[in-house]
Amino acid sequence: MLERPTGGNRAIVVALDLGRAASGDRTAEIDALALSAGATIAGRVRGRRERPDPALYAGRGKVDEIRALRAATDADLVIFDHVLSGVQQRNLEQALSCRVVDRVSLILDIFAQRARSAEGKLQVELAQLSHMATRLVGGWTHLERQKGGIGLRGPGETQLETDRRLIGRRVKLLRDRLERVTVTRATQRRTRRRNAAHTVALVGYTNAGKSTLFNRLTGARAYAADQLFATLDTTLRRMHVKDGEAIILSDTVGFIRDLPHDLVAAFRATLAEAVDADLLVHVIDASAPDRDAQIDAVDRVLAEIGADDVPTGVERDPCGNICSVRVSALTGEGCAELRAALAERFALPTLSLLKPSALDSPTVS
Repeated sequence: MLERPTGGNRAIVVALDLGRAASGDRTAEIDALALSAGATIAGRVRGRRERPDPALYAGRGKVDEIRALRAATDADLVIFDHVLSGVQQRNLEQALSCRVVDRVSLILDIFAQRARSAEGKLQVELAQLSHMATRLVGGWTHLERQKGGIGLRGPGETQLETDRRLIGRRVKLLRDRLERVTVTRATQRRTRRRNAAHTVALVGYTNAGKSTLFNRLTGARAYAADQLFATLDTTLRRMHVKDGEAIILSDTVGFIRDLPHDLVAAFRATLAEAVDADLLVHVIDASAPDRDAQIDAVDRVLAEIGADDVPTGVERDPCGNICSVRVSALTGEGCAELRAALAERFALPTLSLLKPSALDSPTVS
């Protein structure tokens, strides 16, 4: 039996290309995620496979390479830029004699560090427990079957079953609490509707500049930093567009490739601001070398939460309709044009009939 190792942040990062060409941008992203979680990268392992190995994901030869590099660098853990099953994680930890963290667990850990509000902490804990519930497997000493004998006869269930039952209870409690938060948010949105306040939600890939643009447009001082998932909690501020007319602008959590489904489910109350918005402003870092892949990742998450039918917009198509505008969130250049575009968009009586199209902004400089 293996007692799971704890402590230490020196990490080996493993990124395998499965049946496709290597992507430098993707490997840079897992490095950024590891650093955001507080890890020190001691080494990297790359490789290609046609498909994941059912038992070890990476295959025996690659695992031997990882083990040798871990020993040479005295690393404490191995981070995989992939989603591992519970069995694969257990087998890898046995083979490498260290902690193994997959992409989902890494993102959840970053969210746990960044959560500030009570709601955000509830959402992160729910996502972590939901993820953990699918990964309880035998193999570690704290999950051994209870022994029999005088004074040791238990209720007849394994420790594994006890863990699942306790997790289930906590998950139910968290969902009940978040349901109350959902009701409160829905009430607030109905109030804004009654006051005829148009709502615009900033959406986009993590670290694309949403919070910087939000602060620039509203004069707010929301936390903004050059780091992944700097913003978790939705922030709403009034933004004036013209002649005293105002809209409600919301800054939402950033998206990423392979965003954990448990996390999307837990943050539905927060992401509902995007679903119920009158308009989505898709913020794109025009300097990102993989911007098309980032756009596609955001579109997939929007579809998953049911926000893909919300109009997005501000460049004009051949018919003269607004579809994108270029701005600099850092200097403010183009923000006046964005305000004017939003004012014009809401002046259109057929807003709900407009075909959604991606907003190509901002150009972060």
